[in-house]
Amino acid sequence: MHNEKIELWHHHHHLFNVEKQAIEKSTLMVVIITFVTMIAEILFGWITNSMALLADGWHMGTHAFALGITLIAFIMARKYAKDTNFTFGTWKIEILGAYTSAIVLGIVGVIMIFSSIGRIISPLNIHYNQALFVAVLGLLVNLVCAVILNSSGHSHEHEHHHKEEGDDEHSQHKHIPEDLNLKSAYLHVVADALTSVLAIAALLGAKYFELNWLDPFMGIVGAGLIIRWSFLLLKDTGGILLEREMDDSIVNEIKNEIESDGDSKISDLHIWKVAQDKYACIVSLVTARNYSIEEYKARLNKIHKLAHVTVEINECK
Repeated sequence: MHNEKIELWHHHHHLFNVEKQAIEKSTLMVVIITFVTMIAEILFGWITNSMALLADGWHMGTHAFALGITLIAFIMARKYAKDTNFTFGTWKIEILGAYTSAIVLGIVGVIMIFSSIGRIISPLNIHYNQALFVAVLGLLVNLVCAVILNSSGHSHEHEHHHKEEGDDEHSQHKHIPEDLNLKSAYLHVVADALTSVLAIAALLGAKYFELNWLDPFMGIVGAGLIIRWSFLLLKDTGGILLEREMDDSIVNEIKNEIESDGDSKISDLHIWKVAQDKYACIVSLVTARNYSIEEYKARLNKIHKLAHVTVEINECK
């Protein structure tokens, strides 16, 4: 048996992640809007002795912190993109940022549950007009931020998928950004908008129909959805950070291309993500025929999602 190990590079570099300066600018804009709104609410709440404004201001602060993590992750990934110390690029910095942001999102959800339960046990007098003003203000700010983030996400995905051959039309029309770091920021904004919508509904119900229990109940419902989003985002990012990612579609593509001759068989295969739609892989195969390395390279070149490939061929004589 003859062993031969060959490195195949479609592009001999480690810049697997695509340029995201447009998304970075949009995230910066959202961070600034959120931070300015937070400061305004805290200052106005302090001046007017409004606990509703103060509470919402500090709540906005948690989201500003999480959005800041997202922005820093984008900046660091771009700054160190050409640093050779990052063997497979800097995309994992963005994933780490999204993972951290998901934890903050989950903490916000847990705090909301405890606060809502506290309101059920010890109800407080609600200043409905003031609280409604805060809720509507928060909703408007978050809707603007969601539009900014979603627009940048759609623009980025459209440009990226347009360059990829074989992408279907559905992949270019998604409502939630596929970039996990951007998705974490988007979910924070949507979560804040959701709590504002539920708060408005609860306050209107309490004000006009004396359904005072609606306010804490809606808080629990909103918190449940937020915790679920946090869990799903943690699952996605955690799997990537732990190299647990083995995408069935890409595995099947590699298997079909390598074993297309009916003789070559894959004996070992390792795949991991190095960018949102790019993979690195190590393929070990067995063949009784004298296929050239160029033949296997040509087969794998058909799979555009493979950015870095190592092939080990065991020729059985």
